Amino acid sequence: MPPIGPSTDTVTGAEVVLAGLDDEQRTAAQAVSGPVCILAGAGTGKTRTITHRIAYGVHLGAYVPEQVLAVTFTARAAGELRGRLASLGVGGVQARTFHAAALRQLRYFAPRVLGGPLPGLVENKLRLVASAASRARLSTDRTSLRDLASEIEWAKTTLATPEDYPARAQAAGRELPFEAAAVARVYESYESAKQREGVLDFEDLLLVTAFTLEEHQDVARQVRAQYRHFVVDEYQDVNPLQQRLLDAWLGGRAEVCVVGDPNQTIYSFTGADPDYLLGFADRYPDAEVVKLERDYRSTPQVVGLANKLIGQAPRRKGLPGLRLLGQRAEGPEPVFREHPDEPAEAAAVAARCRELIDAGLPAAEIAVLFRINAQSEVYENALTDVGVPYVLKGGERFFERPEVREAVVLLRGAAAGGNEPGMLVPTVRDVLASMGWVEHRPPPGGAARDRWQSLAALVDLAVDLVSENPSLDLAGFVAHLAERADAQHAPTVQGVTLASMHAAKGLEWDVVFVVGLVDGVLPIAQSLSRPEAVEEERRLLYVAVTRAREQLTLSWSLSRNPGGRRSRPRSRFLTGLAPESAPTAPPARRREKKQKVVLEGEAGELFERLRAWRSQAAQSASVPAYVVFTDATLQAIAESRPSSLRELSGLPGIGARKLELYGEDVLATVSG
Repeated sequence: MPPIGPSTDTVTGAEVVLAGLDDEQRTAAQAVSGPVCILAGAGTGKTRTITHRIAYGVHLGAYVPEQVLAVTFTARAAGELRGRLASLGVGGVQARTFHAAALRQLRYFAPRVLGGPLPGLVENKLRLVASAASRARLSTDRTSLRDLASEIEWAKTTLATPEDYPARAQAAGRELPFEAAAVARVYESYESAKQREGVLDFEDLLLVTAFTLEEHQDVARQVRAQYRHFVVDEYQDVNPLQQRLLDAWLGGRAEVCVVGDPNQTIYSFTGADPDYLLGFADRYPDAEVVKLERDYRSTPQVVGLANKLIGQAPRRKGLPGLRLLGQRAEGPEPVFREHPDEPAEAAAVAARCRELIDAGLPAAEIAVLFRINAQSEVYENALTDVGVPYVLKGGERFFERPEVREAVVLLRGAAAGGNEPGMLVPTVRDVLASMGWVEHRPPPGGAARDRWQSLAALVDLAVDLVSENPSLDLAGFVAHLAERADAQHAPTVQGVTLASMHAAKGLEWDVVFVVGLVDGVLPIAQSLSRPEAVEEERRLLYVAVTRAREQLTLSWSLSRNPGGRRSRPRSRFLTGLAPESAPTAPPARRREKKQKVVLEGEAGELFERLRAWRSQAAQSASVPAYVVFTDATLQAIAESRPSSLRELSGLPGIGARKLELYGEDVLATVSG
């Protein structure tokens, strides 16, 4: 009689999938039957855990890959899930956003349930919203139109109709661009305009798909036979409309695994409802709940601050709380800094960024995080003043930038003509050179600099891929770019990241500056009348803090403008975290007032030769002289007279990038 159950080979393959997981991750991965709730704290490896859980279930024979649907919130996150599953030898699993999954199903069933092909989609609501506002006799500008569109989206994701919108908006404490009744009229007119034009918006995709499954039993049976196991990532961000669709997919079954972190609930303004996560065990009393608390991202010092911050929040009903346990080596204590005004705060941050980059830290490993986007301008100016490149997070998507699209077209054309093995990077450089791109010479000016950085990111990506796969050719590189574009997975652009705290969620950096921490900004003034809104602001700061791997600085300024009254109170969330009298940061040194360097003899002569070389190098690169090397670095070179790149790399202000750009020239200057 043959043995019953998985074969030995199957079990062996499944055990291999579990290798390298910690005890809690392994427990979660082995819970292949739902309902399962994984509470995953920041930096605890949730993506690793859920992909290994799916792979373990497939290898064990508990899942058929094509019958698993994993849903998340961004195309990039879905692409990462697919990539990791492929690396684990698991293909066929559907990993999609809610909207992509709904679109795929609705497009297939549209002829049956709608009587024809899927209607067109509204790519941008503003045109229809403007028309609806005009019919409602409202005077609008572009800002108020965006606010109206956001209110319509909130209403639809919370399943509010135009009739019940005013009461629902008041109960939720919404900040409205017009009276609630007027917004409701615009909402109703907008829906009518869509019907007249025969189009759907993105919220309709979810609503119509859910309705189809609820009202057409033949369609529901077919979909539920196709998808038998569900995984929902970032479950704390699910809204009522998404939950309705999930319930329709499940059809009363409990084969669902949800993953989330109650401490990172920061999107209630878009309709997200954390009660679905917090109340999961109430809804499924037999649910297995696994907590992931080992933080592999941040130092114990950063983790300790995060725990203190979130530990001050009132206890919420539902699932147990999370307390992170730092797993990395010890690091520096978080720094708290008080500044007289916002320009001084920005100048101090920019000066520190300059120091870090001169010491060899890549600019892409630094982030400046703020509460609202309007705070970015002063940091853009400060970083520009000290010659530090920056990237504004939340701008135009990388693969939609004109220069990137042009580059991809040219690379695709070059690939069609074939290329020699081992020549990927030189070929990419040559193609970009035909667009006027010059390596190591970023031009002045914001738009021109951004264009140069975008193209430089493509070269850096080619270098990284060749280091992993030396045989990669141009055709393979172009195919890789297409995959990244589909997943919205942009390559790293070398620049300090400027981002709002909301936009930073899901990202991480070695060094993080959290700035502008004053009451009225964080927590934001609109939240102060509602305790639950204030607590969401605390969680937003928690998200910002947990983005830092190694170094964390939190700062605030007592006045908005230089010379203003220094009366702004620092954020209430810093009470118990920052010293009662945090040190005032020294003013950033102005580069026009540098201390004169005095050297004598051969060292003095070499210093002057180095200054002359630096002037030429700066002129060639169209950058200020200090961007090449500071006087302090030139002094160290003149005093030590290095004779090799290794000796040169040990001097202050000379990192890997500076060594690559200028090392040989410096040694030649030293040798005379």
